[in-house]
Amino acid sequence: MVYKNFQTFHKVKGMSEVVSGETKMMLKEMGLTDYEIRAYLYLLSAGLSTASQISESANIPYSKIYEVLNSLERKGWIKSQEGRPRLYYPKSPREALEETRLRIEDKIRIWQKIVLSDLQPVYEKRGSKEKPDIWIFRSMPDAIAKIKEMLNNVKSEILVAAPEIMMPLINVLSSMLKDMNTSRIKILIMLSSSIKDSGDLMLLGEVRFRDEMFGGGIIVDGREVMLILGEVKPSIILWSNHLDLVRFAKEYFQHLWESAYRA
Repeated sequence: MVYKNFQTFHKVKGMSEVVSGETKMMLKEMGLTDYEIRAYLYLLSAGLSTASQISESANIPYSKIYEVLNSLERKGWIKSQEGRPRLYYPKSPREALEETRLRIEDKIRIWQKIVLSDLQPVYEKRGSKEKPDIWIFRSMPDAIAKIKEMLNNVKSEILVAAPEIMMPLINVLSSMLKDMNTSRIKILIMLSSSIKDSGDLMLLGEVRFRDEMFGGGIIVDGREVMLILGEVKPSIILWSNHLDLVRFAKEYFQHLWESAYRA
């Protein structure tokens, strides 16, 4: 029995070392404590276990173990099986993540309902006016400088809609993305079908085409957008981080993207 526990301890310890620090940090951001992470990793490795086994092998004080396990079960990461003693086993990471997403969405709905009902009337009664940040660019070099700033701050997503009039910007975009680590960045590029040379862009992200495009733009992380309007040449170039404008631009991009075609 001692030998078995020794094996289990080293098995779990080894798994904990394999799991990256980034993954553990993400688990904490999702609301798990250090003890809960230890318990879940142990169960992933060992499977069906008693509270005593989890406490001993995952190095969790026995006085805390039931609090930890009840919390994990409440948060949707593990299940338990009735009996003497009660047995615990993990849900798959995919299932646990989905339950976490649903739980967070439920919380956000509650926050919105309570906070907005209390605070929005105060905001509106005070007569405050939102001051969106909108810049209008008069020259292409100024717009290119702003695009470089947008790309330098990107965290997760770049959406590009590019008619032929945007080729100078596309060339800059392509050059910058080649020099960046984009392995964790989602990149969607929608081009006018009149653009023939898209080889380099194909290597940077998913590329689709549309026959009709009357303007274009770049959306970064769903928090800022640059819009280029015009048919023969850019007539208006503007940038904004106004939440509603960025949301509208992203929804419109998604609408066009769904009907665009691959090369």
